[in-house]
Amino acid sequence: MQLYKLFTDFGFGVLRFNFRGIGRSQGVFDNGMGELSDAASALDYLQSMNPNAEQCWVGGYSFGAWIGLQLLMRRPEIDGFIAVSPPANHYDLSFLAPCPASGVIIYGTRDSVTTAPDMERVISRIRTQKNIKVDGQPVEGADHFYRGRDPGEDHLADVEKHARDYLEKRLAAPPRPPTSKR
Repeated sequence: MQLYKLFTDFGFGVLRFNFRGIGRSQGVFDNGMGELSDAASALDYLQSMNPNAEQCWVGGYSFGAWIGLQLLMRRPEIDGFIAVSPPANHYDLSFLAPCPASGVIIYGTRDSVTTAPDMERVISRIRTQKNIKVDGQPVEGADHFYRGRDPGEDHLADVEKHARDYLEKRLAAPPRPPTSKR
């Protein structure tokens, strides 16, 4: 999944990073608390490098989607999100009600980490506010890694298409009006 490339294609300033303890990053896994702090610091840095950005979005896959959604709830300047397979079976997503910004949740219908019924339940529970809508985009036949049933079957192009279509639709619409601190 290359959400960073998709956002770059749309002209966003983009920062992609590994959470603590992943790849060559320092530190150890902190069950979400430290990772959320890291994501907030990364957003602060990106905003300092792009002070005149017209919009601010978050995107992520699996654990990164969960962290991005938590960041969304704490940062009123975030205008939208793309969450791919947030792990609804491992983490409670009820904090999203009410959701402060519109976005899309993309998930596979054969995912055992983020089951389709769990994602549909989460999306239906998210209360909408005026001008806020959360779309759900299932990817038929895809597992958590967007593989299909058959060897070599890959659904990553479907994920990219859903994300691209969503961004095109959202960016064609007028931006949401400024609001007070949430």
